[in-house]
Amino acid sequence: MKFSVDKQDKYTVFALLEDNLNSLVAPDLKSEFVILSNEGVTNLILDLSAVQFVDSSGLSAILTANRLWKALGTFILTGVEHPSVKKLIEISRLDAVLTIVPTVSEAIDYIFMEEIQKDLDMDEEL
Repeated sequence: MKFSVDKQDKYTVFALLEDNLNSLVAPDLKSEFVILSNEGVTNLILDLSAVQFVDSSGLSAILTANRLWKALGTFILTGVEHPSVKKLIEISRLDAVLTIVPTVSEAIDYIFMEEIQKDLDMDEEL
């Protein structure tokens, strides 16, 4: 499985560099998600801009990340550009479940805005 990981203080960008997110790739992807969650990554951005096809195993891997990061922080899906990937996510109604933003840059902005909101909420509680 080809991928890149860019770890920053507040977030990690995981870019899947495969054409297909299918049953051959999904188990390895899930394993990487578990490793990142165990390393304490609080906010994960999954960039699918290189992916042209996703099957049900791929959707399962994406949902695994979403479930893992519910307890850790934020999971954002980005780069959902290819028509077949976009259509599958819409048909499976995952666009209502997942946080999906167009670009990595916007995903980073989203995470920083969430961090600011958390800080403001904590200030109000004090």
